[in-house]
Amino acid sequence: MPSTGADPIPLRVAVGVVRDERGRVLVARRALDRHQGGRWEFPGGKVEVDESVSTALRRELTEELGITVDECRPLIRIAHDYGDRQVVLEVRTVDRWSGEAVGLEGQPLDWRLPHELDPADFPAANRGIITALRLPGHYVISADCHEPAAWLAMLDRVLAGGERLIQFRVRLQGEDRRVLADEALARCRAVGARLLINGDVALARALAADGVHLTGRELSRLRERPLPPDQWVAASCHDPQAIRQAASLGVDFAVLSPVAATASHPGAQPLGWAAFNGWAAEAPFPVYALGGMTPDDRAMACRQGGQGVAGISGFWA
Repeated sequence: MPSTGADPIPLRVAVGVVRDERGRVLVARRALDRHQGGRWEFPGGKVEVDESVSTALRRELTEELGITVDECRPLIRIAHDYGDRQVVLEVRTVDRWSGEAVGLEGQPLDWRLPHELDPADFPAANRGIITALRLPGHYVISADCHEPAAWLAMLDRVLAGGERLIQFRVRLQGEDRRVLADEALARCRAVGARLLINGDVALARALAADGVHLTGRELSRLRERPLPPDQWVAASCHDPQAIRQAASLGVDFAVLSPVAATASHPGAQPLGWAAFNGWAAEAPFPVYALGGMTPDDRAMACRQGGQGVAGISGFWA
């Protein structure tokens, strides 16, 4: 069919991440004769004209599964182009629901823990959803290290407080940096936490760390993803262009800053929540709000389409 010269209108889809009391999420297998047939997916369906996402989700989950959605909240919004079809996934976490989930359209169902979800089994647009399910609501960025014993003691306090995603942002050089990073990684692994190395892909590879966090400068000059899929790649973004660059590299998540005024960057103009909301909506991956954030800001970040909040002073203490 010849092109009309106009971009096709993306299909808006309301998607539900339905959890049970064991933390498992519900997935269904698509019929073979449908687009992306045979793959597993999160349940949901088309958002009709003049219909809200929440209304569409409630209707679809009742029709597909026979359950009633009592409470849901935004998780992530993903735009994806399959070539033959463009979709926008409006994903909601279903926190409370009633009834018994049954495949009313004959679709096989399964309950799986987030770490059991293999992105290769799902349509490509679902990768960001799976990542969001595996990430916590806080991303703790370490302070610099002036005395290793005190720094490690603070890391232990942060981990004891329940934090499970840490960025190693230490400016020590050479062997001192490697030794401290190795010890930090061991302490994180002991409690099931993940450690990402700031700005040093080589060190992340050498230590088999959980991933790397790319600075804005590194992000702008890279042309391919620097680590394999079994290691996280995160990035610092400050504008929509950086978000697009991060998406082209296939990063797993990003921080977007500065959302609010910070003492560390007094001359930086804050984005504000409206800009954060708009820019995060363009990212096909989870986005943390950074800059003037504390744990108390997590709920606001989630309402604005973020994964949660990141920071140093509000968390590394």
